[in-house]
Amino acid sequence: MIGLVVILILVLILPFTAKVVERNLEIFLLVMGLTASMVSGVFNPSLLAKALKDPVYISLTVLAAGMLFKWGQTPLKKGISRIATLIPYRLFLALVVILLGLVSSVITAIVASLVLVAIVSVIQLDRHTELRFVILACFSIGLGAALTPIGEPLSTIAISKLDQNFGYLLHLIGTDVFTAIVILGWLTVLLVNPERHDHGRSEAVAESYSEIIVRAVKVYLFVMGLTLFGHGFHPFIDQYLTGLDPKLLYWVNMISAVLDNATLTAAEISPAMNELTVRAILLGLLISGGMLIPGNIPNIIAANKLNISSKEWARIGMPIGLMLMVLYFLIIFFLI
Repeated sequence: MIGLVVILILVLILPFTAKVVERNLEIFLLVMGLTASMVSGVFNPSLLAKALKDPVYISLTVLAAGMLFKWGQTPLKKGISRIATLIPYRLFLALVVILLGLVSSVITAIVASLVLVAIVSVIQLDRHTELRFVILACFSIGLGAALTPIGEPLSTIAISKLDQNFGYLLHLIGTDVFTAIVILGWLTVLLVNPERHDHGRSEAVAESYSEIIVRAVKVYLFVMGLTLFGHGFHPFIDQYLTGLDPKLLYWVNMISAVLDNATLTAAEISPAMNELTVRAILLGLLISGGMLIPGNIPNIIAANKLNISSKEWARIGMPIGLMLMVLYFLIIFFLI
């Protein structure tokens, strides 16, 4: 177990302290995953085949959706401009938050985030409004994308580790997620007071085909590494986490705010856990993953393309995330 603990500490620390690891995170996690599976003695041809197969669907979906977005980006932006003039502005922004959350499990969290960036570049909001809108939308995308194994790496890893079918997460947390997305839309109406800003940011530069292909390859390596990582930690999870109170696990997973929640999913979830524990872990990871930039893929993409600083994100994301964490703690453990 000492070897696995050392690997876990390296995975938790190095992406934040070593620039070379941060820039090559996918390769780093693949190496760590391979090492963990070997240290725990679970690496074999069957696991390798699974690790090679699991990322196929999500990486192909990311590739296809990225191409479609590139080809349809111009008419999409024109359509957004027209729609934004036909309905009340606050209602428009709330509908964007809700719709991106609902479709992200189909078009992937990555493409939903790129659509969000495109919308922001078209409607030209003042900075304060833009920050609130983008962060609420990223919470919605991160939650909605988890409902299918093609939506984001977290759901791909969860389905793989639990050995469940395509619709399992929709059945397990679908109601929770849909409710949260509606709440986020309602918060958009309450918290976002839009003012059109005629001199906003410049038009975003369209992605090249090579960038789209490289991103799909990175997603493949990322999920492959997490598959090996998660199975390598089975012995550790079964010994130390399976018996913990799900109420404790729920709050412990607030560390997802500073760590990618797919990595924590790979390290924590086990098929030996009951559905209440799995539900608590997933919702804790998904909600807290929106609090800070590193917590989830949509945050990283939006912050990078819209130049949002960590302090700006935390000032809005932390209160929203804490409110949702308290609400869902009550829902999961006291209202079921």
